[in-house]
Amino acid sequence: MHAVPATGKAGQMASTVTRYMNRFIDSIEWIAAFFIGVVALDVFFTVLLRYFFGFTIPDAYDFGMLMLGIVIFWGIAATSYRGTHITVDLLWANVSPRWQRAIDVFATLVLLFVVVVQTYTLFDKTISTRDANLQTFELRLPVWPFYLIAWIGDVAAVLLIVVRTYRLIFHPDLMARDHAVAARPVE
Repeated sequence: MHAVPATGKAGQMASTVTRYMNRFIDSIEWIAAFFIGVVALDVFFTVLLRYFFGFTIPDAYDFGMLMLGIVIFWGIAATSYRGTHITVDLLWANVSPRWQRAIDVFATLVLLFVVVVQTYTLFDKTISTRDANLQTFELRLPVWPFYLIAWIGDVAAVLLIVVRTYRLIFHPDLMARDHAVAARPVE
């Protein structure tokens, strides 16, 4: 089921919107990858300094814990659009393509609801952490900015799930192409 490309101004605008959506999706994935890299470097240098030089980075444990929280929420954003998270497709694999699409839309709407509620509660936690003036143990850095960055990742997840839902309903051909790209083996 492929959409017929629109011509003229409408087609040009649709192409532009699709291009911006794809750039937004790619940038969310790059941000998530950046945070994973930061956590990996933090762990590497913490272990290196502790075991070989007997030096501990102040607040390394707190920083690592807070960065893992950020990675989790940005990871949710990165995997929510592509649908590359862990799934159980026992029913989905045994139904027609029409029912597969219906199951995909339903599952994405359920995911959207759960992540919206999660985003609201994380925002509430961010505000309460700021109001409580919670700080790290050694350097006394405020903790709420880390929560805020995690919350922004959660907001990105909501936006990407909305884009996924829109594309599943109105432009399933775009989702099929994205799925084929994500499923391609790494060489």
